Order: sequence, then C-alpha cells, then structure tokens
Amino acid sequence: MAREASVERNTKETQIKLTISLDGTGCSHIETGVGFFDHMLDGFTRHGLFDLNVKVKGDLQVDDHHTIEDTGIVLGTALKEAIGDKKGIKRYGSCILPMDESLVLCAIDLSGRPYFAWDAEFTADRIGDMSTEMVKEFFYAISYSCGMNLHIKVLSGGNNHHVAEAMFKSFAKALDAATSYDPRITDVLSTKGSLA
Repeated sequence: MAREASVERNTKETQIKLTISLDGTGCSHIETGVGFFDHMLDGFTRHGLFDLNVKVKGDLQVDDHHTIEDTGIVLGTALKEAIGDKKGIKRYGSCILPMDESLVLCAIDLSGRPYFAWDAEFTADRIGDMSTEMVKEFFYAISYSCGMNLHIKVLSGGNNHHVAEAMFKSFAKALDAATSYDPRITDVLSTKGSLA
C-alpha cells in the first residue's frame, strides 16, 4: 500500500499544493518563491529518500513568514496522513548529522502527541532570501500538525547555512528511520496499543 498523501490549503495569505511519498527515491519539484527554503526542502527530500512536490503562492510582498509556516503546516498534515495507522513502523528515529563545522541532533517520536524542543541560535537574520527565525517556526508547525515529538539541538555551530542545512538533513534521516518498517513489529509500537 502506497504511503503517500496530497494536501491542498488555501487562505488569504497562502495557496499551497503538496504531495509526498514516504517510500520514494529522493525526487522533488519545489516552488515556494523562497530560494533558500527550496534548497532546504530539496535536501530534506533527497536525504530522507522521499518524493516531494510543493507549489506555494504566498504573500512574499509582506515577508516569508506565512509561506514558510504554512508550508510546515501542510507538510505535517501530509506526513500524518501518509504515515497512516503506524502499524509496523519503528516510531522513533534520530540522527546526529555533521555539516562541515556544524553538528546537529534531531530526534523524533511519532507518538501522536505534539511536542517541540529547540536548542539553537543563528547569528544572522537571513540566509539568502529566508529569515533564519523561520527555521524554528517551520519545524514547530510540522511537529504540531503531524502530532510529532520533535527535538532539534545544535551541538556545535558556525556557518548559518551549514547549521540550517544540517537541521533539514538530520530531520530527514530521523523521519526516514521513524517511518521505516520492522518485521518484528506486528502492531503499533506502544504499550497502550495505540499511537493517536
């Protein structure tokens, strides 16, 4: 059974169409209007081996806030739908990922209970055409719309581009691990018998 989802969300601020396949090959077609954000989503797709199509029309004449936050909401919603009943998946995933001088930890629990922990700072207001404060807002939006426990911690930093890229790639690797199947898990991996 294909683990994929398509979500469309339209507001006065953004119009978003997104399709994701969890069992892909790392192919993407991304158009958000924010170049650096496109680059980060492409890295997420390739390193998680997902297939992702995203088209966003946002109010970039205001700033990039609505475009990036709303994309996080839609991606989280699509992930929740694509993951489905969670039977047989490992549920937990983590990755400590180096990007040159930077080192980032990402840990995920697909518990159904949203929680977001963030231990990171950027030393610049922008990376290319993207506000650095929106990196946090993007991951927060995913965690709450997906029902995901998500921790991101910068263990050592340096170049802001490298830090952000390590976040997106470590998130991809952790999510790939959490959504992968283990033949020993015949139901959901929970003492409660449910991951809602």
